[in-house]
Amino acid sequence: MPSSVILPKLESSKTGEGSLEPIAVIGAGAWGTALALLASSKGIPVYLWARRAQHAQAMQEERQNREYLPGVLFPESLHPTADAEEALQKARFAVVAVPSKAFRETLALLPEAPAYVSVTKGLQFADHHLLRMSQVIEEITGVGQIAVLSGPNLADEIARFLPAAAVVASRDPELALEVQQVFSGASFRVYTSSDVVGVELGGALKNVIALAAGMVDGLKLGDNAKAALITRGLREIIKFGVAQGASEATFMGLSGLGDLIATASSPLSRNRSAGERIVKGETMAHLEAQKSVVEGIYTVKALHAWDQETGADLPITEAVYRVVFEGADPMQELSRLMGRETKSE
Repeated sequence: MPSSVILPKLESSKTGEGSLEPIAVIGAGAWGTALALLASSKGIPVYLWARRAQHAQAMQEERQNREYLPGVLFPESLHPTADAEEALQKARFAVVAVPSKAFRETLALLPEAPAYVSVTKGLQFADHHLLRMSQVIEEITGVGQIAVLSGPNLADEIARFLPAAAVVASRDPELALEVQQVFSGASFRVYTSSDVVGVELGGALKNVIALAAGMVDGLKLGDNAKAALITRGLREIIKFGVAQGASEATFMGLSGLGDLIATASSPLSRNRSAGERIVKGETMAHLEAQKSVVEGIYTVKALHAWDQETGADLPITEAVYRVVFEGADPMQELSRLMGRETKSE
């Protein structure tokens, strides 16, 4: 990334007019900061909440998030803070951009918002239930107005205002339209959907396939192998998602196939890179100690627990779990997948 990225001067568009109520972004990592930049660049007041006061103070003084997105300067309407009351007291909705492993703990610390937008692509397994992040929000806060935003959105590119698109889903169509208006702009196109289950599962499950794609890259197995893995991985995602009540068509859109392509292919993808590093000998302890969370590691663990409870057929997911958590030989796992019973596509 260049040493100093100046925000483009965005012209007002119909999607942005009248959307000047403040919003809060909970979580000042790369993705939360990128979304805060998108909205604040349109003049919308955005309160970017950081859990660590030192981090918030550094952003206030330097007018950038040097820790996660160095060189991208903040507009005047972006307000970093470690004060949860300040962040949420006037916010129309709160965007939750914290890692799935810290989701419950963080929400329990904060005042309640009138509505929430989850942008965390993960799953949790608790009390014999597999939970999406929107379900965790509702469980912890009791708030029913919830949307989810997902798509092929690598934070570094979004923060530099390179063209991208996403989809926002909610059971409340008015909330989906509000979120669409806040984040849509010259470089970021947002579509709406009512399929909350499909949008969330597509975003979470593709991280597991991206881990596997990184393993293929690390083992230098070639593009044919990687293309086959991604394609069959998409089939596994669709089969699982439809069984959970999602629409199959959703997985062919931005939050499914689109996100899978970006995450399984890009060198900027944390999950793809983690898969590559794992097969080259990097330990789980080292990966978990990194500043940037690899969501696929926690998602594959949750899916494995669900598989053990229900007997779900997730062959690629289980192979990734064995490599990541049991130290299985990735080539043996590949042989196991290749040796499965032949069948029609």
